[in-house]
Amino acid sequence: MVKVNFIGENKAILVEKGTTILAAAQKLGIIIESPCNSEGVCGKCKVRISEASLKNVEEYGKHQLSEEEKEQGFVLSCQTSVTGHVDVKAIAKNRNKTLQILNHGQSFDIDVNSFIKKEYTSNGKTIVTAGGKVLGEEEGDTTTQNYGVVVDIGTTTLVATLVNINTGEELHSVSALNPQSQHAQDVLSRIKFASDEKGLDAMYSMIIKELNKLIEKAARHTGVLQKHIYEVIFSGNTCMIHLAANVNPYSLGKYPYTPAITGGSSLSYKEHLLDISRLGSIYLPPIISSFVGPDITSGVLATRLQDKEQVTLFVDIGTNGEMVLSDHGALTATSTAAGPAFEGMNISYGMRAEKGAIEYFEIDDHGEIDIRTIEDGEAIGICGSGLLDIVGELVVHKVIDKRGRLASPENTDLKQSLRNRLVKIDGKIAFEVASGVYLTQKDIRQVQLAKGAVRAGIEFLMDAKQLRPEDVDEIQIAGSFGFHLRAKSLINIGLLPKEFEGKIDFVGNTSKS
Repeated sequence: MVKVNFIGENKAILVEKGTTILAAAQKLGIIIESPCNSEGVCGKCKVRISEASLKNVEEYGKHQLSEEEKEQGFVLSCQTSVTGHVDVKAIAKNRNKTLQILNHGQSFDIDVNSFIKKEYTSNGKTIVTAGGKVLGEEEGDTTTQNYGVVVDIGTTTLVATLVNINTGEELHSVSALNPQSQHAQDVLSRIKFASDEKGLDAMYSMIIKELNKLIEKAARHTGVLQKHIYEVIFSGNTCMIHLAANVNPYSLGKYPYTPAITGGSSLSYKEHLLDISRLGSIYLPPIISSFVGPDITSGVLATRLQDKEQVTLFVDIGTNGEMVLSDHGALTATSTAAGPAFEGMNISYGMRAEKGAIEYFEIDDHGEIDIRTIEDGEAIGICGSGLLDIVGELVVHKVIDKRGRLASPENTDLKQSLRNRLVKIDGKIAFEVASGVYLTQKDIRQVQLAKGAVRAGIEFLMDAKQLRPEDVDEIQIAGSFGFHLRAKSLINIGLLPKEFEGKIDFVGNTSKS
């Protein structure tokens, strides 16, 4: 056994030789993000070890580190196994910060006809029913205390909204990072991680623990007692619903990609671990297909796609790209694996939407740059919306060519102010977005892959209905990420056809509507 000492966290553990630094941290409950499922490709799990410790580790994945980082003693914790005593001096920053997450979604009017009902009886007790079935009774008159929670389980973020079931009023929304993303950033990585019992247990316990925190926080804010929460509705993509219901998603990753659950059902109190009424349940909305989940079912209902008397394209942009085409009410849906680039992952200076992240970028006719960051913090990285702005603007101003290649600093066709920002990092051309923040050729390729996936889904739907881009009357961009985008950036990078200009509407987080 050898000792791994995390100096900054004041924690240490004895582990077997060959254990990775990341695994040692996880045993201690220390959070080190490894969104690529410990494949060594995202470069996010960097830690700095003491000089004396370097002889006591076996390193892999060094290509993810700059020469400066190597000299300073940084290693990838998921690719570095210990052979002797190791002192971890520091964990790379970017942890436990406040995220910018969209809580609100599309609003629409409906007649309230609650599934959960309460009736006060003459014997001084309140009968609680669900769909006409008696669940139990409570002492006294609790008819006004009837609450539910709608949860949008995103691949990257969670949003929970406390609702008055009697009136349909939204009382309070809270949000957090999906803790599962520490170990597997995208859906396919998560399916792989959770395909064995140990991985599934870890994923399930993480999501339930975080959801209980959110429910408790919302209840405390509003003064609602958690014993008066009778229904929780899960919305999210198909994989996230499996994991939140503690169902192995293995079949989603293997042909014919059949979901193990199809939704339209409920989990009783004995089948889940949420801190709500003992009479309460979790409702799993219908799943459209293997990779088109209840989040899109919710989006369809919220935007009334089935009632459209024109051609409307609904696109939920995120780690998954899910889209629905309404051809005068006839619906066709598909999904694509966009990957984590839109969330700022797998990008050299990428980060989530938190303080200091560049979220807006524009170049004027003189080559001068306007940058805005979240909470006006000092620029320390690039989030998804900023990334699309940057790439889009660089394409417009010829810094990036049609094939996605960065221009040479010697290119005299460029404004001098832009040429000055083209520098070499580790021998390769990069664009200096802000002081110490760069966009690399590799980053552009990641954007191309993500953009290509979403555009392919759009083209597939239009081809299926024999439609041209100019035939589409309205484009609805949904999702918490999509809400922060600019239409011009989506068109500039080619994610949306130029024919869509002037037809784009941002409808917010429809998954929880």
